Amino acid sequence: MFRQTSRLLSRSVAAVSSKSVTARAFSTELPSTIDSTFVEAWKKVAPNMDPPQTPSSFMKPRPSTASSIPTKLTVNFVLPYASELAGKEVDMVIIPATTGQMGVLPGHVPTIAELKPGIMSVHEGTDVKKYFVSSGFAFLHANSVADIIAVEAVPLENIDPSQVQKGLAEFTQKLASATTDLEKAEAQIGVEVHSAMNAALSG
Repeated sequence: MFRQTSRLLSRSVAAVSSKSVTARAFSTELPSTIDSTFVEAWKKVAPNMDPPQTPSSFMKPRPSTASSIPTKLTVNFVLPYASELAGKEVDMVIIPATTGQMGVLPGHVPTIAELKPGIMSVHEGTDVKKYFVSSGFAFLHANSVADIIAVEAVPLENIDPSQVQKGLAEFTQKLASATTDLEKAEAQIGVEVHSAMNAALSG
């Protein structure tokens, strides 16, 4: 039944279209007459079935893009337990992506970047605020908004270098004496994080 309905429907639409619609290039903006023609043809061959929706029934126009690049980058910097920056307008942000240090300016191409342990710096004029982030993701949008989500972050000036050295020594010892895969993995993470903090403080 469905095969026959499909054939009859395609013939009906083709017959009506050949009379009223000329050939044209593909477009997502279908005229309303196309929808009504399809519905009428459907009802003729399958009066007891509701016609399916056509693309123009659920498609939305593409949002307009800014004609010029904004002068500021809007940053939202969020942690699981707090919001460090909310709608903060800055000149640039440098994030520690797994692919390397990434500088983000207004008008940056939309990107999703995974973060690794390292320094994230927020530049606002001559003022530079630095955070040590453990991991997370950065979502860079086309409208010059950057959403940065970190698992843990600490202002760099709040980190005690002596505690970092102590932690690095402890995790290095744990890694050397680890006997299970879990112990090795936990110790390796500790070594990597403390090594990154130590490099940030010494740099």
